[in-house]
Amino acid sequence: MSIADATADALSLLFIGDDALWEIIFTSLRVSVLALLAASPLALLLAYVLAVSNFIGRRLCIALLQGFLSFPTVVIGLLLYMLFSRQGPLGAWQLLFTPEAMAVGQMLIAFPVLAVFALSALQKNDPRARETAFTLGAGRFQAALIDLREARFGLVAALLAGFGRIISEVGCALMVGGNIAHHTRNITTAIALETGKGAFAEGIALGLVLIILALGTSALLAVVQGGGK
Repeated sequence: MSIADATADALSLLFIGDDALWEIIFTSLRVSVLALLAASPLALLLAYVLAVSNFIGRRLCIALLQGFLSFPTVVIGLLLYMLFSRQGPLGAWQLLFTPEAMAVGQMLIAFPVLAVFALSALQKNDPRARETAFTLGAGRFQAALIDLREARFGLVAALLAGFGRIISEVGCALMVGGNIAHHTRNITTAIALETGKGAFAEGIALGLVLIILALGTSALLAVVQGGGK
């Protein structure tokens, strides 16, 4: 089959609403959104503490977060596999090869991205706004809300960057999800499987969806960053 024929078949699969194909797409979106929602609160809290505090070890914490940005996802998958396997310390939870295990892996992948981007956004805030809030009698919580509001465009950009990172990862999802049909198969693991089987139309169709999601995320990111100027 030529590339043109495979691409035509891929577009046909997308537009006729192939059930198996869209089930894979929805699994990817569900797991990634769940992971992002679970990782965001703690990542934002850590970013805020690092942005407004000055304590021993702060620079080390920032350096570690930045280092984890390039941590191989397959290694995270390996560590989780060892934890969740039947002989592992968390084996009793029976999470291995479930969407929940995939979400945990994506949480760990998204966390440093969210924290570093949020920290960068919060550090750009004018500290006089927080000082003024304290002068007017605001408490720490109210001052934090003012800081978050001031950095809202950068924080949304952090969420979009985190989503872009986890929706396209394959190593961790493959190791802890197992690529099980109708259960844990997502876009990236399905592309690897279908390509290995020579089913290029399905692989191209899912690849097109992934490209659309990546371009859509980048476009939203540009809009959000433009809104902050």
